Amino acid sequence: MKATPATLFALALLASAMAAPAVAEQNPPAGTVIERSNVEKYKDFFGPAMLWSIERGVKVQVGPYAKIEHPKPVRDATEQYAAQVKLAADGLHLENYVAGFPFPAVAADDPNKAVKHMFNYEAAIETDDLDLRNFDCDTGAVGTGGSPVKVERHFLIDHFRRLYFTGRLEVDPKPKMDPNRDAVRFKESLYPLIEPFDLKGTGFTFNRYLDHTRQDDSWLYLPQLRRVRRLSSAQRSDALFGQDTDQDSYGGYAGNIAWMEWKYLGEKTVLGAFHAQHVPVVWGEASGDFMHADAWEPREVHIVEGISKLPQYAYSKRVMYLDKESNFIAYSDIYDRAGELWKMWLNQFKISKKPREDATYESAYERRFYPSITMIDMQLEHATYCSLPSSRFPGEQGWYINVGDKEGTVEGVFELSAIISAGR
Repeated sequence: MKATPATLFALALLASAMAAPAVAEQNPPAGTVIERSNVEKYKDFFGPAMLWSIERGVKVQVGPYAKIEHPKPVRDATEQYAAQVKLAADGLHLENYVAGFPFPAVAADDPNKAVKHMFNYEAAIETDDLDLRNFDCDTGAVGTGGSPVKVERHFLIDHFRRLYFTGRLEVDPKPKMDPNRDAVRFKESLYPLIEPFDLKGTGFTFNRYLDHTRQDDSWLYLPQLRRVRRLSSAQRSDALFGQDTDQDSYGGYAGNIAWMEWKYLGEKTVLGAFHAQHVPVVWGEASGDFMHADAWEPREVHIVEGISKLPQYAYSKRVMYLDKESNFIAYSDIYDRAGELWKMWLNQFKISKKPREDATYESAYERRFYPSITMIDMQLEHATYCSLPSSRFPGEQGWYINVGDKEGTVEGVFELSAIISAGR
């Protein structure tokens, strides 16, 4: 009997679970604190940007491995639809995709395995709608010799929203939303900025289209100038608002898969932050205070390289450490046009039904939340680090996922007119 993709997916999960104890025996034991004085012993468990961070003062507290299981609707959709999905002949888009993971079992000798893993990553978003509220970021020069970050600017953001029109799993209508007048995969917006004062009311919105040959449409509203600026796909790699972050780096990679050349570099065990214990985030000690002080754990990852096809793209390549079990990106190393290490995006995850223990919102399934993210510019010795949600709002749960109309994540909030109105 020929094994179906869904069967192979189940076997892969079983093999991962059975292998976990063996993997843990050869990894740094739980309770180990990795810092500048002993990082040489554990250097193989990190990428180059994380090693830079540890040398600057970050301490990595090792905790135990914990299994991650995708929500039941994701597993059910994978079983129902994966067998019909094909990678198109151009290797840039999917045919017959509906929902769930398109490639639940990717063969080690598959010449297209890099792009298939990236399509699995895109499917692992696992949300129909998202509203992240009241989060803040600090940005400034990284400290040395025990001194903290020299904060230059503090940002407070009201809403980050995303609404999917296809691949929907939990909220009606599913698996797609009709009418889809703009023919989009999803819409996304961030607005309004509350702080700093000189950027108050600023925001952006963008569309990711189903047509893989069509570039993203992004609009940035600047109330101080009373103007709207349209951004090209290449400009999505540019840092915004004086931060180190850029739109294409969100989540580890938020660009269009079709606009990259993908290469599989290998696999390894790294330490990643997948089961946060503190929400709101607790930041590290100076001079590692640009990164969270919470548990890290051994994770088996695919290492995938992406090189942009856009000539004006800021980066020469991104190297992503893609967790095999969850298909989430632990962190990404980003290189400049000369091939030198430039930046890193780091994700901290909390896998839970609730974004925080006292939250009134509770998901029917365990899913991923981000208590914090960090982006570091190693060349400028600069960092932007965000608390999601901000500790300035006691009791704010921050994350509202798959609640749709109840919390206002509807198509109208992604209109440019809504951003302009909110910024006045």
